[in-house]
Amino acid sequence: MYSPDAIRELIETGLPDASVEVMGDDGTHFAARVISASFEGKGIVEQHRMVYATLGDRMGGEIHALSLKTMTPKQASQAGLAS
Repeated sequence: MYSPDAIRELIETGLPDASVEVMGDDGTHFAARVISASFEGKGIVEQHRMVYATLGDRMGGEIHALSLKTMTPKQASQAGLAS
């Protein structure tokens, strides 16, 4: 079982410029908001693939589900979120 903090650390390791928040309390289902300049110019599907890549084989295994909200720092600023 994974904790939200462990998932956050994995994503931040794979996307070092990212600001990451992860929620979830059952150890297998999580929701994350990931803000990264690396997403600039990329579509939502590509952004999600970048995040899933940081988790590798854990996705679909130990991590059963991860709901993602991804955005660039500019998008986060426009939404009133800190990056």
